[in-house]
Amino acid sequence: MINKLLIANRGEIALRILRACKDLNIKTVAVHSTVDRDLLHVRLADESVCIGPPDSKQSYLNSASIISAAEITDADAVHPGFGFLSENASFAEQVTKSNFIFVGPKAETIRIMGDKIKAKAAMNKAGITGIPGSADALDDDSNKNKKLAESIGYPVLIKAAHGGGGRGMRVVKDEKHLIESIEITKNEAELAFGSNEVFMEKFLENPRHIEFQVLADQFGNAICLGERDCSMQRKHQKVIEEAPAPGLSQELREKMMNKIINASKEIGYIGAGTFEFLYQDNEFYFIEMNTRIQVEHPVTEMITGIDIVRQQLLIASGKELGYKQEEVELRGHAIECRINAENPNNFTPSPGKINTFHAPGGPGVRMDTHIYNGYYVPPFYDSMIGKLISYGNNRDAAIRRMLNALGEIVVDGIETNVNLHKSLLTDNEFRKGGVNIHYLEKKLNL
Repeated sequence: MINKLLIANRGEIALRILRACKDLNIKTVAVHSTVDRDLLHVRLADESVCIGPPDSKQSYLNSASIISAAEITDADAVHPGFGFLSENASFAEQVTKSNFIFVGPKAETIRIMGDKIKAKAAMNKAGITGIPGSADALDDDSNKNKKLAESIGYPVLIKAAHGGGGRGMRVVKDEKHLIESIEITKNEAELAFGSNEVFMEKFLENPRHIEFQVLADQFGNAICLGERDCSMQRKHQKVIEEAPAPGLSQELREKMMNKIINASKEIGYIGAGTFEFLYQDNEFYFIEMNTRIQVEHPVTEMITGIDIVRQQLLIASGKELGYKQEEVELRGHAIECRINAENPNNFTPSPGKINTFHAPGGPGVRMDTHIYNGYYVPPFYDSMIGKLISYGNNRDAAIRRMLNALGEIVVDGIETNVNLHKSLLTDNEFRKGGVNIHYLEKKLNL
């Protein structure tokens, strides 16, 4: 069993990991930048180490500093959380080579799944199909690329092979803009991800974003914890997530879960992971796999009763999965609203001191956050300051509880997107269930 864990992250996910460690009697080491010394998990950890200045490149993205912190504190393992180095295969490799346990899959798995072209090929081999498109990275042959786009059918999407977070993507509606769009996306990909590899696929007009959560151990066992609908997005960033996906039949759910379990075993996956799909016209199209814990994991925990972070730590400790697939039961409905420190009209970040914070409560309400009265939200990192989760016996009950919770939450001193969530939870199309990934941007006239 892991004895001491270094948490290589910050904010609410770092606190979430620390709480799971306390539950398992695992000692904790918090690493932090100079501006983050007052984070809640830093205060609560058994030990803490400052790893650099506020700039994440010199702190949370500095693998040498993180590994050095693990060495000087005699940690056994490193948990990367999400974001930062969580899907960096080189970091996972360095951690393992330095004789620490990396809480996540093997480096080679991260490397394959981090390359969207290779990931699609691996999933194809495992029986999961992707969106129709190019099998390889696009070359500089303009005529070949034009013929490919014509065979796929416009509109097409030019996408960075090593992209993420909605960057390195461009929709092309006709041949006139194709070659220019390919070049622009290549340049963006090179700057953002260090690789100019891009590929082409069919642009789906009205898809939903549905993802499936898996857990797999080192002994070839894998289970699927159902799906989440993450279609309420702005600029490819998720705003609201829910589980299960509204309107998905049990027959199709079980069919996809079986495919995903088999694919997890086929690729030798270890740990927690998420298979992401676009869903349109009753068909699922694989887009990518996230080889880490997801921001939205709490909604799955609420409907299954399974602590995913705890399972990550047990799997990394060499334990067998504590559940069989037939024991996984999806009960009720859960919704998560991402609470961001941002202007509700133009979405610009709103750092500053929180004068008053009051977390909502009541049956079926959970608030995952690292903020507190007097906490200063720094301007250097992602604007998410918490996640508000509601649970009910059905979707309507979960929505009612979320609206009650949004009415109770108080974050004074900075701007937040709480009012946006209130408007979305009362939106007629959202209440019906099953909005597509373009719905929110159209609603906001973006």
